[in-house]
Amino acid sequence: MNFTRRQWMGAGAAGMLGTVATGMKLNPLAQAMAATEMDANAQLAALKSFTGKVPHATHYGPLVATVEQGRIVHIEAQASDKMPTAMLTEGVLDRTYDKTRVVGPMVRKSYLEWEQNGRKGSNKPELRGKDEWVQVGWDTALGLTAKAILDTIEKYGNEGCFSSSYGGWSHAGIFRPNVLQGRFFNLLGGSSMTTGDYSAGAGQVIMPMVIGDMEVYSAQTAWEQLRDHTELVVFVGCDPDKNNRIEYTVPDHEMYSGWEAIKKAGCRFISINPQVTTTDEKMGSEWVRIVPNTDTALFMAMGYHLLSQNKHNQAFIDKYTVGFDKYRAHLEGKDGTPPKTPAWAAKITGIPAAKIRSLAELMASKRTQLCGSWAIQRAHHGEMPYWAIVNFACILGNIGLPGQGVGFSWHYGGGGMPQSGGTAPTGLSQGRNPVKKICPASRISEMLLNPGQEFTYNGSKYTYPQAKLIYNAGNNAFSHQQDLNELARAIHSVDTIICQEPWWNGSARWADIVLAATTTVERNDITSAGTYSIDKVYAMKQIIAPQFDALDDFEIFRRLASLCGVEYAFTEGKTQMDYVKAAYEASSAAPHMPFDQFWAEGMARIPVPPEAHKWVRHGDFRADPAKHPLHTTSGKIEMYSSTIAKMNIPDMPPMPTWQEPGEYLGNARKGQVHVVSPHPYWRLHSQMNNSERLRKRYTIQTREPLTISVEDAKQHNIRNGDLVELYNERGAVVVGARVSDKIMPGVVSLYEGAWPQLDSKGRCNNGLVNFLTSSRRASGLTQATTANTCIASLRKCTDADPGGTKAFDPPKIVKSNIQFDEKFFGVERAAALREKATASMSPAEKIFYQRCTVCHGPRDPGHFTEKQWQGITPSMFQRAGLNADEQKIVLDFLLQNAKH
Repeated sequence: MNFTRRQWMGAGAAGMLGTVATGMKLNPLAQAMAATEMDANAQLAALKSFTGKVPHATHYGPLVATVEQGRIVHIEAQASDKMPTAMLTEGVLDRTYDKTRVVGPMVRKSYLEWEQNGRKGSNKPELRGKDEWVQVGWDTALGLTAKAILDTIEKYGNEGCFSSSYGGWSHAGIFRPNVLQGRFFNLLGGSSMTTGDYSAGAGQVIMPMVIGDMEVYSAQTAWEQLRDHTELVVFVGCDPDKNNRIEYTVPDHEMYSGWEAIKKAGCRFISINPQVTTTDEKMGSEWVRIVPNTDTALFMAMGYHLLSQNKHNQAFIDKYTVGFDKYRAHLEGKDGTPPKTPAWAAKITGIPAAKIRSLAELMASKRTQLCGSWAIQRAHHGEMPYWAIVNFACILGNIGLPGQGVGFSWHYGGGGMPQSGGTAPTGLSQGRNPVKKICPASRISEMLLNPGQEFTYNGSKYTYPQAKLIYNAGNNAFSHQQDLNELARAIHSVDTIICQEPWWNGSARWADIVLAATTTVERNDITSAGTYSIDKVYAMKQIIAPQFDALDDFEIFRRLASLCGVEYAFTEGKTQMDYVKAAYEASSAAPHMPFDQFWAEGMARIPVPPEAHKWVRHGDFRADPAKHPLHTTSGKIEMYSSTIAKMNIPDMPPMPTWQEPGEYLGNARKGQVHVVSPHPYWRLHSQMNNSERLRKRYTIQTREPLTISVEDAKQHNIRNGDLVELYNERGAVVVGARVSDKIMPGVVSLYEGAWPQLDSKGRCNNGLVNFLTSSRRASGLTQATTANTCIASLRKCTDADPGGTKAFDPPKIVKSNIQFDEKFFGVERAAALREKATASMSPAEKIFYQRCTVCHGPRDPGHFTEKQWQGITPSMFQRAGLNADEQKIVLDFLLQNAKH
């Protein structure tokens, strides 16, 4: 690593662990650094010899690391973490030193030879995932990276560079790799990129049209309101116990005591789910088994029953909704379709008609909170169950009442924790992206296979870019994309795949250039706790020196920016610690604690006002719909949408409608099973799969566990602990059987996020479910993922490769000191690009691109309509921490540039 004095002062002594409040005793590392007089080599030596304790924060919780001679030996949770998990105390340590670490910049052998030959012949894309790697120096790796980017732009335009780095889930702080990547590319004229996301791609498009807000990323009613008012909580695929273990920022796990208090107050819980969850076990939920992908039929039938018994709330419907007459006619079969009776739904859902009727009447007689999961909208026609749940809540008439109504984020981000209303630390601006070519997140394979093809998204028509370079920073695309065998074929059309990554996960193995990035414990950063509460700010202090020959993401992009002549525009002359300090000073914690004290102690609080504990989702709308209209076309809840009707999208009806999924138990062949793929219990998607101690807690014969019913296991002569092959026309995986009476017959459950490793027969030997899932879209409206619409066959596996999974064995690597003449890279070509791209932004653009585009949601004003922006921005502004003046200037900008 070669640091300049200025860089080391920012990334090192001034920030490693050193700044402390006047009068406070310097910790041992700070003393060691102070004694070195800022010499970079001495600073690094001090870091490598440091012994002591250091606070940090992660997606798994806030921690204190014990360091001995520069190596982490123990991790414990900070006191603010109310329910620490082994992901924090074991996983963070394991993965830091795991054999899967990328030890330096790498170039795939065949790709390097192709570059050496002047790009003549083939780069042998078919060898991605199989080829050996060449470890090179950073000058060579970054030179080849810059050359590939400039070659692509020169031949295909900026749209030829495609960013698959959409989520920022790899890093909890302000230096999220996807944001830094966007900042770098936009200084060169931008790139094509994804829109929407895998988490809730269908919900985030349909809900603003129905109820005026994304809902999936919106705060939930304060939990005290459920404790004091709710009689019945209905979990619809929702599992807050498991999924709140991790968070987009930092989980403090404070909502767990809230759920316990709600249960203790006497609340009843019902779970509509094909399997029992850990939430159900803790809450004592009544389990109602349902055929996967049929929730729409259930809620339509429950609505029909209440209408037939005159137990609906007509007064609420008249005052707060539009389109009820059309929806009622559809439920009652007066539009030429069958009546949506409980008997009709029983044949679809597998729930007896009598049970459907009793559920409807129970929910109508109790103060009921409906908790919908993101999982149910990750399905073919995934928009429909969300809309059907909202319409059913309208029939109940309880939306906006204390402890009642509907929510779609109880399982995420500490949903239910009271909100501070404060400002979290925010980082760098991505800047304006001049390239308007997009690809919905789940459609990458389709884009690569069909460049230039027209598609619809959110009611508008687009054409896919011709992507010839994929840049993937901090995002494991070769895990969460569906039908991975299709993706492996699709990337043959791509010249270059660049992956910026600390570990040899799927995305790194299928790349051409891998830039070795540090983990978060090897860099300084700042973050907050509570996606919705935003009541704490955490210091992410660097704990240890960068391992091997890795660089942090900021430094990687700074060096790339330097090569391309845009370093100052990228850094603005500031160090990372300059940005950390500025982010803290702009947060709502700053008035309550000086930065030096915060950095020394590791955490500062943001006060939560008393009134936040009384907040009710949709409460203002309920109290006065004229004064607080929803941001829908009508200002009310749209049980039928004339806006969607006008779009005339064949697979997107204008009201909740039962549409048979492309594959589900209702059309499966005999013996086939429906595969559901929930979020893991011991991971964050694919993160932590390389923790050996965590794997020992759940794997079976080293593979992912497949939960299978007692009945299905008996039918296929499978016993607990056997290896099982799960397969369909798209692919096959080898997994371990976990026989259970807590999953319904005909359904198997396989956690998503395993790392891939193909065995001698082409099966994933580690159980990555996305070799089975379909790349079918949810609809022409949302183009969202349908991962939970998946049918497969299973059999006992008797021909597994010996030795278990090899997913965590590093690939074959050879070292090389190969160097190229600087002229070979042709970086002077960047001059014309940067001149065109670095025009100044307006104040509104600066605020929007800096603070509102760093997480989930739209990143271009033209992607959403005025009404949609009006619905999205309240929760977006709250998470971005904009004051009233900033909100106005950004909203004006968005409305002026919205889709018309």
